[in-house]
Amino acid sequence: MKRLWRFVHDAFTRYIQVRLTVHFLLILVPLVAVSLFANMRSHQILEAKTSDRTRSLLQSAVEYIDLTMRNMEEISNLLTRNQAVNGWLSEAGSELSVQSVVHFGEIIGELSDIVALNNMLYQVSVLHAPTDTLLSSRFGGIRLKDASLEPWYRKAAELNGFSYLHIPDENGYPLRGEYAFNKESVYLIRGMNANNRSFSPNFIILGIKKNSLLQLIASSLPSADAQAYLYDHEGRLVVGTDPTRAPSRLSEWSDDGAKTVRVSWPERDSSMLAVKVRSPQTHWSLVMLQPEAELYEENRQLQLFTYTIIAISIVLAFWISWMVYGGIAAPLRSLSFGMKQIRLGNLNVTLDNGRKDELGYVTESFNQMAQDQRSLIRDYYEQQLRASKAELKFLQSQINPHFLYNTLDSIYWTAQEYEAEEIGDMVYNLSKFFRLSLQKGQETATVKETIEHLSYYVRVQELRFQHHFAVVYDVDDAVKEAGVLRLLLQPLVENAILHGLEKAASGGLLTISAKAEGKFLALGVADNGVGMSGDRLDYIRRELGATMAADNRVLSPFDPNKSKDLFGLRNVVARAKIVYGDEASFRIDSEPGAGTRVKLLLPMEACQSVQGGETA
Repeated sequence: MKRLWRFVHDAFTRYIQVRLTVHFLLILVPLVAVSLFANMRSHQILEAKTSDRTRSLLQSAVEYIDLTMRNMEEISNLLTRNQAVNGWLSEAGSELSVQSVVHFGEIIGELSDIVALNNMLYQVSVLHAPTDTLLSSRFGGIRLKDASLEPWYRKAAELNGFSYLHIPDENGYPLRGEYAFNKESVYLIRGMNANNRSFSPNFIILGIKKNSLLQLIASSLPSADAQAYLYDHEGRLVVGTDPTRAPSRLSEWSDDGAKTVRVSWPERDSSMLAVKVRSPQTHWSLVMLQPEAELYEENRQLQLFTYTIIAISIVLAFWISWMVYGGIAAPLRSLSFGMKQIRLGNLNVTLDNGRKDELGYVTESFNQMAQDQRSLIRDYYEQQLRASKAELKFLQSQINPHFLYNTLDSIYWTAQEYEAEEIGDMVYNLSKFFRLSLQKGQETATVKETIEHLSYYVRVQELRFQHHFAVVYDVDDAVKEAGVLRLLLQPLVENAILHGLEKAASGGLLTISAKAEGKFLALGVADNGVGMSGDRLDYIRRELGATMAADNRVLSPFDPNKSKDLFGLRNVVARAKIVYGDEASFRIDSEPGAGTRVKLLLPMEACQSVQGGETA
């Protein structure tokens, strides 16, 4: 078994022709499943409709049988309440007198009149218990030997006035070629003096022809091969079309109480569909059996047609898979050759492509992939070159401020010696600004450290412009420990002072803010300076938008092809996009004479907390 599985697995993995054939067959699986399901469902629907229709017919037959049995009950009730009959039976003792014989003759006459009016009755009898005398409409008056020992006698006596259905298994009490209890009839027996329990009861016995009951149920049979069986409230077989083969108890038809079951039948190749109906009044049950082959005769042609279509579809699937494989083998071999060339390092390979179908698209995509691979390698080398240039510029920017910081420190102490406090204050703040710029070469700082860093720069500018403007810091406590890139806001503050507040009248206001807006850290720089024109604002937005949309692998703030007038803003946008990703955004608004507002939104998750300037 393992060897067979390994063979099938190897064939499936090594040969596309095998996989293609399997896939074509898999396409047929839902179609075959739907066809088989539809065929099965049609069987179920046909069976359900037939069952419902048959159950309706059987229900009508059962209702008619109920009516017949109620009539029998009414007849027995009339006799048990007949005061004259009860009086005559009570007067007769264990030894019959002449008068009792005369009265018994009158009783037989009344019983004969009842039988004459109802053709369902085989006979009507009254059993006089003290003398075991059976007064019968068919046999007259006869003695039944040891009648009190019969099971039906004891059962009827136990019911004490309620009716009991006696179904003889064999003929009993032979009389002149007939029998007092004929197995071709069923007998409804009940006590006549149920209201007077001090005396031994007499019994009224109604013999009902089984053949008459059979005629009632035979009319509901759909065909000559169908069969029907009637069971009483105790589940005993009363009558049936073939009682010798039917179960004698109703419970033998089904163990789960289902109304429709399948049963096997002697001398038949196919099973029979059995439908059961139960009367809610008398609790009698009627069972009808119909051969399944007869029921599904018309549906069998549809089933044969379905199987034929499935077989044709499978043959077509094999044939089409081989044809399709022949059409795709050649371009696949060409693609395989091209892939081997790429693996060997030959990126200049180009495959001939004259097809316009999907395989042609794949071949064209392969050629495009090879071209993109060449471009990607070239772009990677260029990116590495730009990174090297940027690193060199960064090292230069580190060296120059360090030298400048040492020089400013010397100037500060000289100003202290000559008591030039304003110069000393300016030099002190400027030196603190450069000290923080060079601190441990770290790339990130907390918002708190960033604001402190900016305060030194702003103080220098305040002294420079002789308090031409004021500054306001609006920082939420919740974001003070969030980490941001160093010198990220310094170009924005510098632009606000030099291009906004310097050219405006005195009384300018610079606002630096840091707040949490949803899942973003919002850094803002605003001034009430001269602002800018709409054309200038559109130009800046367009340039910065191009920077935000650029691919990270070719994004650089030191791009020599870009204009130099937006170097600071472009530097901020490029650094934010590279570090914080596409979720970072930059917004600038301005109105002539009203000032400029710049907002930088950074994802809060990317702004990691820092402690003492170290990234957490």
